[in-house]
Amino acid sequence: MLGWELPPHNSGGLGVACYQLCEALAKQDVSIEFILPYDADHGIDFMRVTPAIPQHVSQVIRSGIAYDSFKFIYDDGTEEEISIFEQHRLFERGVEDIARLGDFDVIHAHDWLTMRAAMRAKQLSGKPLIVHIHATEFDRAGGKSGNPIVEEIEYLGMMMADRIVTVSAYTKEVVMRHYGIPADKIEVVHNSIDVSTYVPTSSTNEYTYLNEMKKHGWRVVSNIGRLTVQKGLYNLLLAAQKVIEKAPKTLFLIVGSGEQYQELIEHAANLGISDKVIFVDFQRGKRWRDAFEVSDLFVMPSVSEPFGITPLEAIAFGTPTLISKQSGVGEILQNCLKVDFWDITEMANQITAVVSNDTLRDELHDQSFQEYLQLSWDASAHKMRGLYEVHSLGDIR
Repeated sequence: MLGWELPPHNSGGLGVACYQLCEALAKQDVSIEFILPYDADHGIDFMRVTPAIPQHVSQVIRSGIAYDSFKFIYDDGTEEEISIFEQHRLFERGVEDIARLGDFDVIHAHDWLTMRAAMRAKQLSGKPLIVHIHATEFDRAGGKSGNPIVEEIEYLGMMMADRIVTVSAYTKEVVMRHYGIPADKIEVVHNSIDVSTYVPTSSTNEYTYLNEMKKHGWRVVSNIGRLTVQKGLYNLLLAAQKVIEKAPKTLFLIVGSGEQYQELIEHAANLGISDKVIFVDFQRGKRWRDAFEVSDLFVMPSVSEPFGITPLEAIAFGTPTLISKQSGVGEILQNCLKVDFWDITEMANQITAVVSNDTLRDELHDQSFQEYLQLSWDASAHKMRGLYEVHSLGDIR
């Protein structure tokens, strides 16, 4: 299996999904060697994690965003900045060596970041290739054409694959429509969540200011994720302006980093709501969990979201959710509010309804939490294992 990140050294949901899927597969007696472009201690005992890095590199330092540059630190202490596409070439070379030496039945690659290496591994080994699409460049560009090099890598990877797995029916439609892939080559395997790993904290919430404001009747609306055009934060702030007009004791908490960080701060200022919008940058651990727990409503207004795990995480930590209809998670989550990402007025109306009615907020969460408790990676892993068996040249049962 070829991936780009695993927790705790991850910058987004891709690493979390890979980790939890692999953990569920391991319980079903699938032996996995997970190959990464860096070396780190992940504390994993259910699969083998192998770094595909050049010789004499003692450390790989990644930037905070998954699709950015790396830095190599060599054995002699010298450093070298490596662009993302150069890192792809080096990853491909490392995977070549592993493919020549390894004993495996199936190649499973996650997203465009690993596709070049996956195609090379298939070419060298003759083993079947399953390409797992968590997001496309079409999604990352906000429903438009993005980087043509990335799109070409995605297209070639999907064409060479023996089977394509998408994380939602929504993404399957994107792959068919935007990349011209036939429907019978694509299998939908929904992402899920490991309920046992999301335990609410009992200690004092670190967002002291927000907690104090809530005691005085204020309500908190949050978004937690990457600040990119794909995530629809520009429209959320437009909706926030309308919400504040009707419910002025509403604060908006924006947690995350990305290329739109400064742009969104300026956007809030231009809308005259900067005193009601709090940006707290990328968070991990307790501050990340506390952001969900302090919120009265979590909003994911993505322009194009193949799946989107954060609404499920919000529910786990006690917060109801509003998601865009352009989100794959809506295929498995029914008890949440839904709105078209472009319908700013309706988005504002739904947010206003929740922050103005605690009974509605609590009932919405109670219903969604019962649905959340039924979720598991087991069914998705069983389906994935079935694909391995169908496409394997050997017999892994």
